Amino acid sequence: MYSLLRNHPEPTMEQITAALDGNLCRCTGYRPIIDSFSAFSQASCPLAGSGKCCLDQEGVEGKEKEEDLAPEPKRGDRRIAEASKRRTLVFNGKRTTWISPVTLRELLGLKAKYPNAPLVVGNTSIGIDVKKLGIYYPVILHPARVPDLHIVYRTKNGLVIGAATNFAKLRDILLNVVPELPAEKTKTYRTLLKQLRTLAGEQIRNVASLGGHIVSRGSPWDLNPVLAAGKAILNLASTDGTRWIPLNGEFLARLPRADLSPEEVIVSVFIPFTKKDEFVSAFRQAERRKNALSVTNSAMQVRFQPGTDVIEELTILYGGTGRATVSAPVTSQKLRGRKWNEQMLNEAYRLILEEIQLSPSALGGKVEYRRTLLVSFFFRFYLKVLQDLKYLYPCKYPELPEENLSALDEFVEHPPRGVQVYQDVDPQQPPQDPVGRPVMHQSGIKHATGEAVYTDDIGPIDGQLYMAAVTSTRAHAKILSISTSEALESPGVVTVVSAADIPGKNGDEHEKVFAEDE
Repeated sequence: MYSLLRNHPEPTMEQITAALDGNLCRCTGYRPIIDSFSAFSQASCPLAGSGKCCLDQEGVEGKEKEEDLAPEPKRGDRRIAEASKRRTLVFNGKRTTWISPVTLRELLGLKAKYPNAPLVVGNTSIGIDVKKLGIYYPVILHPARVPDLHIVYRTKNGLVIGAATNFAKLRDILLNVVPELPAEKTKTYRTLLKQLRTLAGEQIRNVASLGGHIVSRGSPWDLNPVLAAGKAILNLASTDGTRWIPLNGEFLARLPRADLSPEEVIVSVFIPFTKKDEFVSAFRQAERRKNALSVTNSAMQVRFQPGTDVIEELTILYGGTGRATVSAPVTSQKLRGRKWNEQMLNEAYRLILEEIQLSPSALGGKVEYRRTLLVSFFFRFYLKVLQDLKYLYPCKYPELPEENLSALDEFVEHPPRGVQVYQDVDPQQPPQDPVGRPVMHQSGIKHATGEAVYTDDIGPIDGQLYMAAVTSTRAHAKILSISTSEALESPGVVTVVSAADIPGKNGDEHEKVFAEDE
């Protein structure tokens, strides 16, 4: 909330709930948290932003203007900060070297020298590889301080966005651009905004970059299909020069002829305006609205011959169906020249299911469910385009059947609201008797003000050790022996503790502290 207020001093309720969507809070619950923070929104509190509070005593004036929460840096501090911005930073770990250059030329030189080094901005993808999969990178390049990767400008044909732009910044850019342009030009931008609302959580959106999302090409990633459907183009650079490549199905499938070379870097992304007779939509299905990867996602684009419903170009992409986002070029080719009607729709169902194959043992399972989503998403796209055609040419197209309208409904989030109901105690109950009274938790004030000290708030002491559990690689296996020699030779390891080290009883007959025989 502090970060939100620094960036948006008078936030809307939508911004407040979005800022909190990365917090999975089951102990306190969302309702009291959002109730508290709603005081910063003028939609909920008429005094929001005034420095006054409706709970203040009458006649007590609040400050007219809040002081800046950030202290003015001292002149020496400012010089150090400016110098650090211009200076390449190198951090040497025991196994990995982290390099943060400040110019594009330097970054390209490093990429030529270390072609297999990943570029890390928010570390939301590479970080998972390192922590969860144990992947090791001798050199990591951090390009977030290179100004060329943060450029944002508009051309006569579209927007150019720097590859290091994070998702929160991308969202703000699109929110500013969309109202300024004719609606027919912003269909891709509005579709990106729709996907950004449910992509990960706000903490991830604040650090994850557009370029990282594109180049990592995870199958469930929600923006890549939209960018491909919207005919985005990647600006690549290396020490050999620059070139532009389309962000399309072949790129997302990592085909060598459509991919980056190891020495190349994505500098920026060009996202073109849409045309009058062009339509772009995206869909996703996940186990949760927020903080959940898509089970299946999709983006689709169609362009008609001007003034007609005859398909001139069609693009269909699906994520979550395999190890990469897949396109359906055969289906698209066969449907060109067809009218946008039910005959085309039925033919599209058949072609899509023939072209997009899901193995019975596909990663993540739910094969039949995901096959159903393939055609369900296309049906929704079909209806959405019909509705848009009706809006463009009111006299040429009929109204949609009423039974189909619900398929076009978007999920609308409302901030949770609630009341607390409790029964007053008997007036005769002694004041020192707390039973039945709505007594505040004794630690509540410290929790709410951030003064409560948790284990993670306590700094390490000199010589502090850390423990990690060692688990069996085989279930219900007989333990013949335990060898600790390799572990003890690892850097930093002091000892290995097992059942043999317990001075008393190793648990009971039902549950052991450490496994002994099995």
